[in-house]
Parts: sequence; C-alpha cells; structure tokens
Amino acid sequence: VDALWQRLALPPTLHGTLVVLSILLAVAAVGLPLSLRRTFGIEARFGFNRMTPGLFVADLIKSLLLSLLLGGPLLFVVLWLMHSAGRLWWLYAWFVWVGFTVLITWAWPSVIAPLFNEFKPLADGELKQRVEALLEKCGFSSKGVFVMDGSRRSVHGNAYFTGVGRNKRIVFFDTLIERLQPPEVEAVLAHELGHFRLHHIRARIALSLTLGLAGLALLGALAAWPEFYQALGVPTPSPHAALLLFMFVLPVFTFPLTPIGAWWSRRHEFEADAFAARYADPRDLAEALVKLYRDNATTLTPDELHSAFYDSHPPATVRIARLQQAAAAHA
Repeated sequence: VDALWQRLALPPTLHGTLVVLSILLAVAAVGLPLSLRRTFGIEARFGFNRMTPGLFVADLIKSLLLSLLLGGPLLFVVLWLMHSAGRLWWLYAWFVWVGFTVLITWAWPSVIAPLFNEFKPLADGELKQRVEALLEKCGFSSKGVFVMDGSRRSVHGNAYFTGVGRNKRIVFFDTLIERLQPPEVEAVLAHELGHFRLHHIRARIALSLTLGLAGLALLGALAAWPEFYQALGVPTPSPHAALLLFMFVLPVFTFPLTPIGAWWSRRHEFEADAFAARYADPRDLAEALVKLYRDNATTLTPDELHSAFYDSHPPATVRIARLQQAAAAHA
C-alpha cells in the first residue's frame, strides 16, 4: 500500500494519511462478512434483526463517510505533529485528541445521531411523569427525554445518556418502552442515573484520557527507536508506519488487562443497581432485567471463567438476587 501511494509523490503527511486510511479501510472490508453474518445470520435466526439490506448499506456508507470526514483530518493533524512538532509531539497530539473527543461528544446527540435514527420527544403520559419526577428527585437536568426508533434495526432495547454539559439527553429505545411497563422503565432509568450520579462516567473518561496520554507517550518513544520497526519487519521508519504498527501490536499487550476492566465495569453495575434500588422500586428493576435478559436470549448461567474475564455486566441471577434482597430490606 505504501509503495502504491508513493507513485503520486505526495507530501509526507498527506501520503501517510492516505496509507493509514487505506489499510484501515482494508481491515474494515475484511470484517464486513462477519458483520453481515451477525446481522442477517445470527441475529435473524433468533428473531432479533429488523434491518433490511438497504438500511445496512446506507448505514455502512454513512459510517464510512463520517469516518473519512472526521477521522481523516484528525489523522492528518496527528501525523503532521509526528513529522514537525519535535520530541513532544505526542503531548500536543493528546490535546488535539481530547478536543476532538469533546467536540464529537457534544455534536453526537443533535448532529451525528440523527443521521442514523429518528428521535422524538417522549410523549405525555404516565411514563413521562415518572421520568420527570425521578430526574427531579435525583437532581439531574437534561435538554430533553427522547424516544429513538431502534426497532428499525433490532428488537433489542436500551436506554442511555448522550452529550455533555447542557446538551445532555436521555434516550429510550422504542423497543424498551414497548416491552416494559412504566415503573420498570423508570427503574431502568434510575440505574442509568446511578452511573451519572456516582461519577462512573467521569471515572471512565478520566481513565480513557490517562491511558490515551500514556499510549501516545509510549508511541512517541517507540517511533524514535529503529529496532521497533526492524522487529516487526518494516525496513523504513516513518510516522505512519509507527502509528500503524502501534495500533496493531498494542492489543496483544493490553489483552491481559481485560479482566481488570471487566471487573471494574461489573462493580459499577452493582453500584448503579443499588442506586436504582434507593430511588425506584428494586422489584421493578428486577422484573425489567428478567424481561430484558429473556428477550435478548442472554444466558442466565454464564461460564464463570469467561464471565470473569470478559463480561461487563454481572450474571443476571446475581443482580436479581441482590435486588430482591434490597426489596425485602425496604419492605
């Protein structure tokens, strides 16, 4: 790929950007059959998929264009810094990455997400009254509560927060509202509010920023080390080669940290469940979990070793048992 782009005799930064984008596009193309099999094979077999081939292609094209329009300039700036900013390029690149992340997070609810889904304000009724009362009780303010047409693609249900600052939004999948009763939806929202009020989101952002800084500092050291390229079979050092090698090699060394991240996430889930049990009826959250696990065909008896290593959520039986204990304590 590198040799092909060299024929155009482009400036080094532009050349490197095109090489990296070409390889990332090739990697995405390799993974496309797996995505098709998951969507139209596995998901369809269990009755989860509602996505049409046309919608799949439309999503693919939109995602590709967004990646090029947003990721391309970011990649260009990082490679330019690697070329021109001296030994501390990695620190400047980190500041650029932080700014880019904040911008995308701010723009996602109102600019990017509507390109893929339709968002409508939650209709007046019992659920809206419960949601507003819960938000007031928890001291949470948002720009609005919206329902997303998740049923266009899947029967899976979910609820989430998005945005930053005054641009925060609460989003319910329409499938979640269809399958759960208003008190159960309220309990699910209380769980999500727990992640916010207990500062789980801040902690994850802080960890991500810290690891990003450490990773860029490590890349800064490796990029200046000729043996790094030689050990991986690359004869000619370059910023774009260093970036690509680092991206492909790093997961091998971070893989052993997977169970630590999974354990931390499961701990947050337990804490959010406990928060929901204080601000909503724990029996409603337990019933909601039963329905969600059943509707998503999630195993209730996961392998303990696999669960400890990979699962971001605790086993359903453990969560439900704790919620039942909380309900008994409140009775």
